[in-house]
Amino acid sequence: MADQGWFTSRSDELFGWARRWSLFQYPFATACCSMEYMSASCSHYDLDRFGAGWPRWTPRQSDVLFVVGTINHKMAPVLKTIYDQMCEPKWVIAIGVCTCTGGFYNNYAVVQGIDTIIPVDVYIPGCPPRPEAILDAVIKLHEKIQTERQSRRGGEWVKESVEG
Repeated sequence: MADQGWFTSRSDELFGWARRWSLFQYPFATACCSMEYMSASCSHYDLDRFGAGWPRWTPRQSDVLFVVGTINHKMAPVLKTIYDQMCEPKWVIAIGVCTCTGGFYNNYAVVQGIDTIIPVDVYIPGCPPRPEAILDAVIKLHEKIQTERQSRRGGEWVKESVEG
């Protein structure tokens, strides 16, 4: 950050603020945790006050992937394809213990954590996690987005921390 000028550092903060308050989400819901995810979107908890209200119905229009529920090995390539279709910058929130670690489905058919397929930014444990935990994860993602700078190096997008 020391080699960055005043304008560059301030524009990074502005872009971080804009990304933070305009999260376009894509839900990938496969199991029972999706009920709690839907509760977080309702008026009592109001996910929209964090800029993540309306889900997008195509991954090409979204920048946050909410993975909710058990992922089996047959769904893993579908999840990877959806992640690859998302535009940069993109983030992933894993909701529920089955998504994070495979849960109590410790068998041959279930992926033991989606971080073996795609990178995960925020984990939400619980079976099922409360809507407050989902809101807390969105707040944690806000903090992460605010402190990241996106840059393109060698044709690849790179996320760098700008905390100082």
